[in-house]
Amino acid sequence: MELSERQREILRRVVEEHVHTGQPVGSKSLVEGAGLSVSSSTVRNELAELERLHFLTHPHTSAGRIPTEQGYRYYADEILSRLEPRPGQFPLDLSTVRSEVESALQATTEMLAQVTQLLALVSAPSGGTSTVRHVEVLRLQPRVVVVVVIASTGAVAKRVVTFDQPVDHGLVSWAAQYLNEQLGGRQPGARTLRLCFEDPGLRARERVFLDALRPAFADLASAGETRLYVGGAATLLEGVRAEELASYRHLLEVLERRAALLELLGRSLDPGRLFVRVGDELDNPALRDLALVGAAYGLANRALGSVSLLGPVRMDYEKAINSVRSAAWELSRFVETVYDDDV
Repeated sequence: MELSERQREILRRVVEEHVHTGQPVGSKSLVEGAGLSVSSSTVRNELAELERLHFLTHPHTSAGRIPTEQGYRYYADEILSRLEPRPGQFPLDLSTVRSEVESALQATTEMLAQVTQLLALVSAPSGGTSTVRHVEVLRLQPRVVVVVVIASTGAVAKRVVTFDQPVDHGLVSWAAQYLNEQLGGRQPGARTLRLCFEDPGLRARERVFLDALRPAFADLASAGETRLYVGGAATLLEGVRAEELASYRHLLEVLERRAALLELLGRSLDPGRLFVRVGDELDNPALRDLALVGAAYGLANRALGSVSLLGPVRMDYEKAINSVRSAAWELSRFVETVYDDDV
C-alpha cells in the first residue's frame, strides 16, 4: 500500500518512539519531540488515516497510537528498501577460531545476542553439506586400528577396527595419506566414496584394509541433523514489559523444541536476501506476538545456514536488520575459507 511521504514519516516516528518507550504515541509528542514541521491537527488527521489503513491502532485508555503488525511490516520493508550495497561493520572477529566452524557459529550467536539484546539463532550447515577436513589413521595395538574423520563443520566420526592379523605400520601410514589426498576438501557422498574405495588401481591388501575403515566415512555422510546455536536465552526476560511476558514464555517453550525452530527458519529462509517475518507471518500461534529477522550465510553458489534474531514485534528493526546482515556477511566470508566453492 502506497503512503504519502508525510504519512511514511509519521509512521516511522511512531514506530521508533514506541519501540523506544513502549508507550502509545500522541500527536503532541510527535510535533514537539520529533520536530515535525506541521500542526498537531494535521498530525492527528494523518494518525487517524494511518489507523483507518490498519497501520496504527490505539489502546482504549489512551489517545496515543501504537503500530500494528502491518505498521511494523511496512516500517521493516522501508528499511530493507534503502540498505547500502555492503553491510556495515560488525564487532565479530572470526580470525582466532581458524577453521573451527562450530566455534565461529557460537561466537556469532553470542555477539548477535549481546549487540541486540534479542534471541540469536544460528543454524549450522547440515551433515550433508560438510566436507572432509582431515583423516587420521592410527594403530592402537598390533591388530587394532582407529580411523578418525574430521568434517569442516567440526563434526567427528570415529571407528575402531580389530583385524585378524597384525597390521603393518607402513599400510597404516599409506592409508592416512591416501585418504587425505582423495577425500580432503570433498563431500563424503556415495559417488566420492565409491571412487576412493573402489579404485581399480588399489592392490588387494590395500582394498581390504580400506574397506574396514569405510564405515567411518559413511557415518559422516549420513549425519544429516542440523544443529541450532542459541544465544541470549539466559537474559531473555530482562527488561521485558508485563504485557510481553506471555509471548516470551511461549518462546521459551518453543526453544525446548529445536526441531520446530529449525523448521521455522527453513520456511523463512530466502537465499540471497534478508527476510523479516512479523507476528502471524510466522505461522505459529505461540509466536504470533514476535518477529523474526534473518539472513542466509554460505558460499556464492549455495546457502549453508541462517543467522536470525527472534524478539518482540516491538523490536528495533533497523538494528536487528543491520546486525543480522553484517553477521551473515562475516560468517559467509569465514566459511569460504573452509569450504571449497565447487563442492
